[in-house]
Amino acid sequence: MSKPDSQPTTTRHHTQVVVVGNGPVGQTAALLLARWGIDCIVVDRRPRRDVIGSKAICQQRDVLDVWESVGVGHKIAAEGVTWDRATTLYKGATLFTQPFVDTGRSVFPPFVNISQTRTEELLDEQIAAAAHITPLWDHGVEQIEQDEAGVTLHCRRADGTPIEVRAPYAIVAAGSAPRELRHQLGVSFNGRSFDDKFLICDIRADLPGWERERRFYFDPEWNPGRQVLIHPCPDSTFRIDWQVPGDYDIEQEEASGALDARIRQIIGDKPYEIVWKSVYRFHSRMVDRMRVGRVLLAGDFAHIVSPFGARGLNTGVMDAENAAWKLAFVLRGWADDTLLDSYDSERCAASRENIEVTGKTMDFLVPHTEEQHRIRVERLTAALTDASVHPQIDSGRLSEPFWYVDSPLTTPDAKHPFAGRPPRGHVPPPGPGVVLPDVPVRMADMDCTRLRQLARDGLLLLAGNAVDLHRLREQAQNASAAPLRVLRIADIDAEGALQQALQTGPDEVWVVRPDAHIAAVCAAGDGQAVRAALQRVMGRRAHAPV
Repeated sequence: MSKPDSQPTTTRHHTQVVVVGNGPVGQTAALLLARWGIDCIVVDRRPRRDVIGSKAICQQRDVLDVWESVGVGHKIAAEGVTWDRATTLYKGATLFTQPFVDTGRSVFPPFVNISQTRTEELLDEQIAAAAHITPLWDHGVEQIEQDEAGVTLHCRRADGTPIEVRAPYAIVAAGSAPRELRHQLGVSFNGRSFDDKFLICDIRADLPGWERERRFYFDPEWNPGRQVLIHPCPDSTFRIDWQVPGDYDIEQEEASGALDARIRQIIGDKPYEIVWKSVYRFHSRMVDRMRVGRVLLAGDFAHIVSPFGARGLNTGVMDAENAAWKLAFVLRGWADDTLLDSYDSERCAASRENIEVTGKTMDFLVPHTEEQHRIRVERLTAALTDASVHPQIDSGRLSEPFWYVDSPLTTPDAKHPFAGRPPRGHVPPPGPGVVLPDVPVRMADMDCTRLRQLARDGLLLLAGNAVDLHRLREQAQNASAAPLRVLRIADIDAEGALQQALQTGPDEVWVVRPDAHIAAVCAAGDGQAVRAALQRVMGRRAHAPV
C-alpha cells in the first residue's frame, strides 16, 4: 500500500522588518535599517539579480548623499558619468541650457549617470559587508497577512517549498507588477497610460563633446513631430530615447535595417554597438495610501511616472529613507507607532507632486488635442528668440527632494516661509520642510567633515551664538529619548558656509530630522516651542509643557 505524498515542511524566519523586493529601493531600505541596528530580511521572487540593461540611469545629488550614509555614495558617483547641465533644443537649434544651483556646498555633482544594474551591484557589495541584512532570493510572496503584533509573508520557492517570514513591520518595494499584492492590501493604483511608446537604445560609440550633458531634442529632423533624449553613460555608452508611435514594432524595424538608419541619423557613420534596447509605454499611477497597517509601500509598487525628469528611482530612494528612520525610531522605542502615519502623508504628497510635474511634461511632449499641439509649436518657435518663454518649455523638471512644508512633522515659521516651487534647477531657501544644505563642518571629537553626516545620526539642533546650550540640551532631552546632538553653529562652521546658507539669527534653534530635512526654526527663549517641535517630529503633538 503506497503512502500519501507528504507535504513539504514550511520554513519559518523571524526578523524586525521584512522588505519585499531586492531592487535599489529595497536594497536602500535594508541598508538604512541596518545602519540603525535593525535586523531585516529582503525577499525577492527572482532566482538571482538581473544583470541587463541600463534601466534607471540618473542618480540625483541628494540620493547619492543618502547612499553615502551607508557607505556607497562616492563609489556610485566615481563610477558614473557626471553631468552638470541639461540642454534643450528645437529643430536642431539650442533653446537653453539649464544650470543646477546648490544652496550649500555638496560634495556630489547634480547628477551622475550609471546603469541601475551597476548601482544594484554596488549596493549588493555593501549589503554583503553589512550586519543585520539577510537577502532571500527565489521567495515569491503569495500572501500578506497582518495582525495586532506583526506581518506574516507566505512565500513559495520555485521548487514548491513554502516559507513564512514574520516581522513586526514590512516594506513592500516589489516594483510595479504585483497587482495581486496590491489587491490583498486593499489599495488602488489609479492613473493613466500614454498612447505613444518610447524606444530606448544603449549604444557604445565615440561621440566627443556629448560626455557631460543631457540633450533633449524637440522635433529634430530625424524624429519629426516627436522627441529624442540623449544621456551620456560610462564606458563611452549613450542612452538614446526616441518617442515613437503607439504601433511601433522594434523587431520589424530592426529586421528592415531601419533601426540602424535611425541611430545613424544621430551619430553619423561612426562605428557603434547596441548594448541594450527596449520599448516602453509610460504610465502615471499611484496608490491611494502608502501605509496599510504595519506595511509601508515604496518605490514603483506605490507610484510610477514617466521618466522625463528622472523621478522614479530617485523618489523611491527617498521613500526608503523616510520609511527606514521612522521604522527604526519606532522599533527602538524612541517614537510611537503613530509616527508611521506621517510616512503615508509625506510620501503620498511627494508622489502627487511627481505625478503633477511629470503629467504636465507628458502633456507638453505628447499633446492630446489640436489646441495643445498649437500652443506647443507656438511656444517652441517663440523660445528660439525670446528667453522669457523658456520656463514654458517643458522637457522635464529634473528630480529634486520633496519639501515637507505641509507635513504633520513640520512646524511652520513666519520668518522662514516657503515661497513655493522654485525655478527649474533651483532649491528653496532653507526653512521648515526643506532639506538641509550640505556644507563643510569641523568636529574635534569625530571624523566628520560634512553637515549632512551629522544630521543623519539622529535629531540635530543647530543653535545661534546667543543660545544657552546647556538649557537647550535639557529641554531637548526632556522632549525625546532619541539620539540627539546639540551644536552651536559657530563651533562647527569650518568656513562660514553654514551661517551663509542658513542666514540664521543669534537666538534661533534649527531642528533637523534624521533624514536631514529641517523640521522647525524656534526662538531659543521659548522652551515650550522647542519641546513641541521635537515632539512633533516624533509624530506627537504637545498640549502641555513636558
